[in-house]
Amino acid sequence: MSSESTNWGQSVAAVVIKDNKVLLARHTYGNGKGKLIIPGGYVNYGETPQQALKREYMEETNIEIEPQNIIGIRFNMHDWYIVFCAEYISGEAQSDNDENSEVLWLDIKHALSRDDVPDLTKKMIESAVSKQRGLQYEDYHANTKHAPYSLYRNL
Repeated sequence: MSSESTNWGQSVAAVVIKDNKVLLARHTYGNGKGKLIIPGGYVNYGETPQQALKREYMEETNIEIEPQNIIGIRFNMHDWYIVFCAEYISGEAQSDNDENSEVLWLDIKHALSRDDVPDLTKKMIESAVSKQRGLQYEDYHANTKHAPYSLYRNL
């Protein structure tokens, strides 16, 4: 999609764990340049956060995922960033050679000890592996013109 469809105030990311390894991508620009971070990106107008996350993961890593629980939210007066725990569905990890220079599965303990993994990524990995599973998704249907809705709450 074109940049005109990008909502620069809304972004998403996810921690995906498979076989005790976390999927990380080496960022190629901005404050995260050269760092291994959890993949994600901006939400396009007309997308839900879950749709954006699935699209971003496929574009950046060639991995199909299914968003599960919200494990972190960062917001300020200008934007918000939601981090999900997501289930690995399929695909072989590969770089998009644009927004990232490599995509790799790292042992969780090793990822948490590396200097090239930023603190926010480490916090989100820790949140994903904690016993507390975060907010849970619940189907929610309202009779208003503002559908669809996504509801996350403690169950």
